[in-house]
Amino acid sequence: MTQLLSIWSSPVLQQDDTGLLALLTSGVGLFCSLIFVLLLIASMWRTFTKAGQPGWAAIIPIYNIYVLLQIVGRPGWWLILYFIPFVNIIVGLLVSIDLAKSFGKSAAWGVILLFFFNIIGYLILGFGDATYKGPSATTAVTTV
Repeated sequence: MTQLLSIWSSPVLQQDDTGLLALLTSGVGLFCSLIFVLLLIASMWRTFTKAGQPGWAAIIPIYNIYVLLQIVGRPGWWLILYFIPFVNIIVGLLVSIDLAKSFGKSAAWGVILLFFFNIIGYLILGFGDATYKGPSATTAVTTV
């Protein structure tokens, strides 16, 4: 019995099993990640196009945030706030709400679908019937 246990716990046997498992999971994980990224790029591309911005801006890493800030009507210097830890969460939440309002959706819709489940939110905005209403963050100040 002890010989059977010593064979079973052999490092060679364990290494082969884990190597195969790692190969299978990394291939599946890579494929799922690739599908996720392609869906996000396509949906952001369509959302940017609906808002009158160039669709290719969705694939340029920092520039896409700048264009997103233009779409929602926030100033360009807000891009710096995305690089500050914990502040970027609040700014991302505000931009998600503004983006939802820019497409005629509610603030709760922006929080749930654009902030937490962003792939679903961008798919709905990009390929759904949502139309761009204009930047929601710019409000006119009237003087009396």
